[in-house]
Amino acid sequence: MYRWINRRYQQLRSCQKILKLLGKNEDSIEYVKDRPGHDRRYALDWSKIKNELDWKPLAGFDEWLGKTVKWYQENQAWWKNVKNGEYKEYYKKQYGK
Repeated sequence: MYRWINRRYQQLRSCQKILKLLGKNEDSIEYVKDRPGHDRRYALDWSKIKNELDWKPLAGFDEWLGKTVKWYQENQAWWKNVKNGEYKEYYKKQYGK
């Protein structure tokens, strides 16, 4: 298994970055009670893939996050279909909404 981000990222920090990319303020954040096994942060190290395959990321986390947000903005038909039916029930069970 290769981990390809060489920095620590807390979920809240990532959420704040996404909101900034969307032009929204942090009032949009809804804090919820942690569930057992809920990740608090991601500490990923890409040194293994660099050493074994001489690979390195083409861009940093912030650039790829921006590209990901843009993709979702440009492909709303795809993700809106995902958020119905069976997935919607799973989401409701996990998050209570």
